[in-house]
Amino acid sequence: MRPVVAIAGIALKRYFRDRSNYFFVLVLPMLLVVAIGLQFGDSGAAGRLILTGSGPLSDRLASALDDQRIAVERSDDAARAKEVVARGRSDAAVIVDPDDETRWSAQQPVEITIIPGSQAGGQATTATVRSVLDSLSLRRAASDALQAQQVEPEEVERALTAAEDAGPTLSVDLVDGDLGEEFSGLGQFDLGAAQQLSLFIFLTALTGSGMLIQSRELGVTRRQLSAPVSSVQVIGGETLGRFGIAFGQGIYMVIGTAVLFGVDWGDPFATTCVVAAFAAVSASAAMVLGSLMDNANAANGVGIGLGLVVAALGGSMLPLELFSDGLMKVSALTPHHWAYEAYSEIQRRGGTISDVLPQLGVLLAMTAVLLPLGAWLLRRSLSRAL
Repeated sequence: MRPVVAIAGIALKRYFRDRSNYFFVLVLPMLLVVAIGLQFGDSGAAGRLILTGSGPLSDRLASALDDQRIAVERSDDAARAKEVVARGRSDAAVIVDPDDETRWSAQQPVEITIIPGSQAGGQATTATVRSVLDSLSLRRAASDALQAQQVEPEEVERALTAAEDAGPTLSVDLVDGDLGEEFSGLGQFDLGAAQQLSLFIFLTALTGSGMLIQSRELGVTRRQLSAPVSSVQVIGGETLGRFGIAFGQGIYMVIGTAVLFGVDWGDPFATTCVVAAFAAVSASAAMVLGSLMDNANAANGVGIGLGLVVAALGGSMLPLELFSDGLMKVSALTPHHWAYEAYSEIQRRGGTISDVLPQLGVLLAMTAVLLPLGAWLLRRSLSRAL
């Protein structure tokens, strides 16, 4: 066991001898967590919306949306509102022009323009706006009906307020799940931190696969095998080194985001197990890539490209909840998909280790396939090098 640990230690020293790796392993992931949190986080709000117009209708709408925990920004410029949504700075825009206010005051039908955004919260916020507008419409219809029966406006307002305070008489159970409800328990940086955790663990492992090639090119492997060390121990040491880099970065990101940004990772034991299982898959994939290729620079390029593509398919760039059914089937072939589901269970629903056993089982099964394949390929490449 000592030779395996010694070889893994050498791999770690060689990896961090390149000063640029400190930036990509320790600094860049945190910067991206901040960027994503500031762009798509909302400090506990259920969504962000920009509302144009001024008048009774706009004020009622803004107040009702505020009750639904929608952060409303008021503006008088419809063109600016459209630009804000197009740039992804708001989940949706609601355009209320002066004619709408006039028709509302005259108790005439009003058509409101809603511009949904393309980001994660766009659909959920738009659905909330529609629900609020339906409520306002029903309230106006009830008010008109009561006034048509010669009820005084003050009495109408008191009656409608009393009816609202009485609470709903119909409860609705959402079977398919609502996006706003799904993400409502997350903090500003929680979703981005979980996504970037998987992306960087896998990406760092794959880009580090070039070290396997450099070991053969520089004769490091040949010198190791000249000592009383077997090829199995060399393979074990290289694998352990890859795992150490991936797992160390994962734990660093979990602790760092929790301390610096208040990310809630839920059950620490369950989270650690998911990080370890995902790091094992990443290290195994790095062994396969580093053994298949003979050029370190080419391996780094392929590792970056492959890592980004797999991360995108696995939900590390766009939440899985927004994937189509066909894309979800493809996504299930990636380890990122199962890590995403595990973190979602732990963070959003308070899951423990027993709740993420299916996801851990899939990740370990992937490791069981990739690790022997990588070991066999590395042994074959070592034979060629000798």
